[in-house]
Amino acid sequence: MTVLIRQLHKHFVGEVSGVDLRKPLTKQEATDIEAGMDKYAVLVFHGQDITDEQQMAFALNFGERESSRGGTVTKKEDYRLSSGLNDVGNLGKDGKPLPKDHRTHLFNLGNCLWHSDSSFRPIPAKFSLLSARVVNPKGGNTEFADMRAAYDALDDDTKADIEDMICEHSLMYSRGSLGFLDYTEEEKQMFKPVLQRLVRTHPGHGRKSLYLSSHAGAIKGMSMPEARVLLRDLTEHATQSEFVHVHKWTVHDLVMWDNRQTVHRVRRYDQSQPRDMRRATVAGSQPTVAQEAAE
Repeated sequence: MTVLIRQLHKHFVGEVSGVDLRKPLTKQEATDIEAGMDKYAVLVFHGQDITDEQQMAFALNFGERESSRGGTVTKKEDYRLSSGLNDVGNLGKDGKPLPKDHRTHLFNLGNCLWHSDSSFRPIPAKFSLLSARVVNPKGGNTEFADMRAAYDALDDDTKADIEDMICEHSLMYSRGSLGFLDYTEEEKQMFKPVLQRLVRTHPGHGRKSLYLSSHAGAIKGMSMPEARVLLRDLTEHATQSEFVHVHKWTVHDLVMWDNRQTVHRVRRYDQSQPRDMRRATVAGSQPTVAQEAAE
């Protein structure tokens, strides 16, 4: 079938029709979808009643699966999913909503902050593909912001100032900003800061974008308060309504986004009601900057 994409926002986001994700993609379909990702940065597929295995098979058209290690405080024996998908809803291993004081629930509230998936890894993620299996009745929209358009809208002086800046990213920065400060020694090692460029260039079309994330908590060569003021200013600029698309979930939606060109966040929802969202993550292929031990 022919892949058709209709633009939903003046800067980005495409709605895809003509694809059944239960079936293997043809080479042309995979090429068309990847080209759509380069152009629109976020693609929305409605009515895709898929299994975990079908979701993973779809993701693997675009690269290798990213390992989930180092992105959660949940122990492996407590994982609800065994399919290799990231579990980003609010359910425990028993299939019920986690208690409000559960450590995993408190840690996962960091997803309500603007972020780019896996920017806390030396090689950050390429694409994320999120499938809605159970939609929460109250809230839980996901918002996306176009970091290319946000970069383009900066004045020339700011572009010059930030061009070569290197940030430190860690899950301890994003969670710490919410007051989640309690880590084991193993977690502190796992979540050690990594270095990322503040301005990224897309390897396909060459457009520059801001590489922002709540995981960013320091800038090399700058005092932490000064760095955090700058990062906060840039994030406020980049997440104005001008650059933001709101996705209101329906069951069996699949939304995929390019972490190199966007940031996103989930909005608050009723934690007493189930929300079952499953993410396949496509690994990136190279770091944004050579890694050295972040101080």
